[in-house]
Amino acid sequence: MLDLIVVDGEAKGITVRDLVTGEIRSHVGDAVVLATGGYVNVFYLSTNAMGCSVTANWRAHKKGAFFANPCYTQIHPTCIPQSGEHQSKLTLMSESLRNDGRCWAPKKAGDNRPANQIPEDERDYYLERKYPSFGNLAPRDIASRAAKEQCDEGRGVGPGGRGVNLDFADSIKRLGEDTIRERYGNLFEMYEKITDENGYKVPMRIYPAPHYSMGGLWVDYNCESNVPGLFVLGEANFSVHGANRLGASALMQGLADGYYVIPYTIANYLAKIKPGAVKADHPECKKSIDEVNGLTKKMMGINGKKTVSEFHRELGKIMWNNVGMARSEQSLKEAIKQIPVLREEFWKNVKVTGTGAELNQQLENAGRVADFLEFGELLAKDALHRNESCGGHFRTEYQMPDGEAMRDDENFCYAAAWEFKGVNKEPELHKEPLTFDNVHLAVRSYK
Repeated sequence: MLDLIVVDGEAKGITVRDLVTGEIRSHVGDAVVLATGGYVNVFYLSTNAMGCSVTANWRAHKKGAFFANPCYTQIHPTCIPQSGEHQSKLTLMSESLRNDGRCWAPKKAGDNRPANQIPEDERDYYLERKYPSFGNLAPRDIASRAAKEQCDEGRGVGPGGRGVNLDFADSIKRLGEDTIRERYGNLFEMYEKITDENGYKVPMRIYPAPHYSMGGLWVDYNCESNVPGLFVLGEANFSVHGANRLGASALMQGLADGYYVIPYTIANYLAKIKPGAVKADHPECKKSIDEVNGLTKKMMGINGKKTVSEFHRELGKIMWNNVGMARSEQSLKEAIKQIPVLREEFWKNVKVTGTGAELNQQLENAGRVADFLEFGELLAKDALHRNESCGGHFRTEYQMPDGEAMRDDENFCYAAAWEFKGVNKEPELHKEPLTFDNVHLAVRSYK
């Protein structure tokens, strides 16, 4: 469990639950730095570790920090598909594989034959068909949606039909297996260890997965949120705008914020305050501890019949089906309708085993899922209000004839910073216009 301590409108510390002893302590200082990662596990399975959550950001949001652009979530097209309910994450494979691999699905729905038994004329090389100029090198958001479309039509491969083929047979025939091994050998080894399949002999299976969150707590150019003293770094903040298709965004944000921004900007804040003005016995610290203890007691006292994981999986299905890589007005309204119902059931029927006075991973997970059940609704509302498609946000009503995103910069060229007003209450939207200085248009000709 975690909570932000705010004193006289400024962030002064956090309250945390010790994972081993169960003891709840307040840690105070002169400023707070959150570098707690992203929130794509709201979809349940993602390329992130299961411990990654929205909790730190969400608790800060409920204490006054604005949450900006939550609808911008990046989907990665080249992940190893889910093989069963036992998985806690999905494995990311490099997109470089699409340099030499060809994506295809059976033309006939329900065709469960092994890939090598499906004749060439019964295969749909869908990226090459739909996007002949780019083929298998289509941008990641387009490639992701296209793969999901094949599976939604019943033409997916592998367990559950949630996968498409990434076939290297033509490249191996043209270049030789040694060349492919030299280029991607480590990836083929990783794939075989996970799936027990030899990608040189049979096509790999891939499926898109949530990967990176472009939204996060609003910050200024000093990486400081609207709550003075609360600094937010890396994926936890919103500063890499989700309307782009930048690769390596996580590396860029982490390196830029950690190495080049915060060492110089936090000092300016610290220079203006009196060191040690807030101690651990401050009333706000006690209030924070009481709130965390109260939440722990509430969760432990429900003693329902459904596990935390069951609730997380159900939320993930709602989010993936309605707020995933392609959203619509109808699907978003459906998610906004379903999430509060699931949230109400959670607080009546969740089963948290163990006690609150010891290492209890179920209790930790319950706190994270409780936050996801609130945050997921905000993500859907942000996606619903943005009537356009751009980068990490795709609305099916707003697309070009070729499937490209239809942007509306005239009406939506702003960061959407949401202010928390209470659970089951409408958040308040603050718009920060995006302005561009010294923009140079580069035009490149391809022949």
